[in-house]
Parts: sequence; structure tokens; C-alpha cells
Amino acid sequence: MLSSSKSQVLPRPFLKWAGGKSRLIPQYSKYFPKQFTNYYEPFLGGGAVFFHLQPKPAVLTDINANLINTYCCVRDNVEELITCLKKHESRHDKEYYYDVRSYPQGTKIERAARLIYLNKTCFNGLYRENSKGEFNVPMGKYKNPRICNADLLRSVSALLKSVTIENRHFEDVLKYANSAEDFVYFDPPYFPINDTSYFTSYSRDSFTEQDQVRLRDVFVELARRNVKVLLSNSDCEFIRELYSGFKIKPILAARAINSNAKLRGKVAEVLITSD
Repeated sequence: MLSSSKSQVLPRPFLKWAGGKSRLIPQYSKYFPKQFTNYYEPFLGGGAVFFHLQPKPAVLTDINANLINTYCCVRDNVEELITCLKKHESRHDKEYYYDVRSYPQGTKIERAARLIYLNKTCFNGLYRENSKGEFNVPMGKYKNPRICNADLLRSVSALLKSVTIENRHFEDVLKYANSAEDFVYFDPPYFPINDTSYFTSYSRDSFTEQDQVRLRDVFVELARRNVKVLLSNSDCEFIRELYSGFKIKPILAARAINSNAKLRGKVAEVLITSD
């Protein structure tokens, strides 16, 4: 395990993320390939699987440009980012939160600090945009949110130094992953299993049923190339039918972002493997 030269804090996810996998790693770990050379994660999000495996080399991508900018700033400009975050931390209150939420402009470092600040103070760590691409999650009810964890950010920065981080569509992984030496982990926006499972995307462009089919086609092509592939999704008839030719493993996850509080709690998910 890697630790920063400036800190004993081990690298781990620095963002809260809807559907984050940190608590599921014990259930996932037996399905990770024992050996691989190149790691690809096309739906980066909070990156829990990457931080657990800490693979080298690795290519981390996501369609969310704001998220990718934040990871790049943590990797390349961590001290400037920490300085900017400390300013947010010193001023945080309800009025300040909504002021920051309303004004997304600024340098790349200011935009990254804004995303982390909002992530640490918004409701349940959600990232959601309206049709105009504007972040629109209300403030959460936290008494003393830790907005700037400088030691953790420095530790993450050290780990990311050797990692490729790019703003890309998930289908672009076909340009890189070609052999049994490659391992691809897909953690897409989950297919909704009921009318209240509304959170199927975190950007202005929703992840549709057709996108799920395209993702299945990418999965099939990677498997044909003997690439090691692992995919997580909701446990429902649609997903099970899409991946009916592959191994499907049930996983029980605790989820707290359902719009109906009565439906929060343990939720059935699946892991799908290419071998």
C-alpha cells in the first residue's frame, strides 16, 4: 500500500459518490483478477476499486469533465487546491453554500475546489446537474463537515502521479484494452429498478436504456478479446437478460440515496464477470 511522503494517511476516495463501492470491496475482492498488467476504469466516480487495487499503470476516465478536472488538479496542483479549499472551509455556511453553487466559473483549480467543497457539504454527496449543466443539489445537514483533508489529498496526489486521467466516453476503452493483460472495471449509472430509483446519471446527459445496451456490447467485445472485465449494476430482469451469457454474482449493498426514505437500506446488485 502506498502512503504519501508527507503523510501517513493512505490514499482512499476523497469524494463522496452516489453508489460508491468502498463498503462493498470485501464482497468484490474475490472477483478481482489475481493478475493483470493494465487497469482501466471508464466510470471513475469516487474510484473506490482503483484506490483499493492501486494498480500501475492505470487509465481512469469519465464523461463528467468537472470530475476529471478535479482528479487532475489533485494529481498536478495539490498544494494550490488545498489553499483554495481552506478558504471555502473558513467561510462555509448556508448562504455561502448557495452562492458557491450558483457560480461555477473560475480557474481549473477553483473549479476543482468548488466541486470538492460542494461534494463535502451537499445532500448525501450527490453529484447531479440540471438540463443546463448546473449543479443543483441542496445543502446537506452536516454540523462540521471536513472540507479540506490536506493529508489525504497529498496522499492521493502521490498515488495519481503515474496515472492517466482523461475525460472520455466509456466506449473509448475499446481503443486501449485488447488482451488478457488488461482489466476493465465498469461501474455505470445503475439501471433503475423502480420509479423512485431516479438517480441514473450525474450529468446533464442521462444514462439511458440504450446506453446500457451499448455498454453490454462493449463488454461483449472486450470479452471476445480475452480482456478481463468486471461490471456492477442493479439486480433486475433487464440487466440479467442483457448479460445472460456471462457469470452473474449477487451482491447486497446498503444504499441511502433513494428519494423514498422507506426504500433505503439493503439493495440487491450484481457483479458480472467475463470469465
